[in-house]
Amino acid sequence: MVAINEYLKECIKQKASDLHLTVGKPPILRIDGSLKPLNDIIFKEDDLVEIMKQITDEEKRKEIEESGGCDFGFSFDSVARFRASIYKAKGAIGISLRFISSKLFTLEELGLSDKIKELLHRPRGLILVTGPTGSGKTTTLATLTDYINSNMGSHIITVEDPIEYYHNHKKSIVTQREVGVDIPSFSEAIIKGLRSDPDVILVGEMRDLQTIKAALLAAETGHLVFATLHTISAVQTVDRIINSFPVHQQEQVRIQLSAVILAVLSQQLLVRKSDKGRVACFEIMILTPSIQSLIRERKTFRIISELQTGAKYGMRTFDASLIKLYQDGVISKESVYSKAFDKEQIEQMLKGK
Repeated sequence: MVAINEYLKECIKQKASDLHLTVGKPPILRIDGSLKPLNDIIFKEDDLVEIMKQITDEEKRKEIEESGGCDFGFSFDSVARFRASIYKAKGAIGISLRFISSKLFTLEELGLSDKIKELLHRPRGLILVTGPTGSGKTTTLATLTDYINSNMGSHIITVEDPIEYYHNHKKSIVTQREVGVDIPSFSEAIIKGLRSDPDVILVGEMRDLQTIKAALLAAETGHLVFATLHTISAVQTVDRIINSFPVHQQEQVRIQLSAVILAVLSQQLLVRKSDKGRVACFEIMILTPSIQSLIRERKTFRIISELQTGAKYGMRTFDASLIKLYQDGVISKESVYSKAFDKEQIEQMLKGK
């Protein structure tokens, strides 16, 4: 019998972010962004069915059979949690597991400044954490949540699909709700959550218009709201939210968004120069009266200029963050070039270094 536990232990031991189990291939770990076979055991269809049964109940197996897959989270001893995605491909089972460490980071460890810490003391507003899949958004959200949980007496409601980091009650009360288990949808969880006297609401993903509307309403009515989007910059994030609405509503949404948005943290994970682990690189937009005006006046393309000159407010561009990480010896010059948005400007900044 193929035992999943041994693979999970190896995933944790090797500090892999993901474990992929596929018919016709050996178990594969993603370590610092690269895929590496764990051993030379080639999986057969029956092996994957056996592993699937070890981590699912009857209800999830039925969902896989009827809809071709399911996503859920599960705990492994007291060491960690995993987010599982089980799917069908060519009629066979495939399994992808994302490792979620139980370790919570501090804002300083993530490289976020005191300016971000100040925003977490605000009574209302919207803080967006954005980036592609696998860029560490969940970890950043968990860090922001843990800071409030540790330092303030708040009621925090999280809405996730699935729940990844578990938060124990500290100075705050933390109510964690899972979509599909505790509540049917993100938007319904937000609206109903407003009746539960929350101070802070974490939205795992603003994946549809109803959820975006609900998150804006919550921020507008006196709550601090954290949410994520799969966008790669502050400009793209603001435009994505506005363009999600019908054209006749967009002017009102511009005004609404400019009033409630506090910050956009756009992040990517980069491999460290030492090849041991990865580091988050951030573009940070913090709301100022000037940025409010740009959002209202349909001039979001000029936000990048505000980031370039807004260091005193805690803002920085992604490219500036890349340069800083390079100068500190954390990442290589190759990483800077491969990830830079404005390669010509980066070339000038690095010339002679």
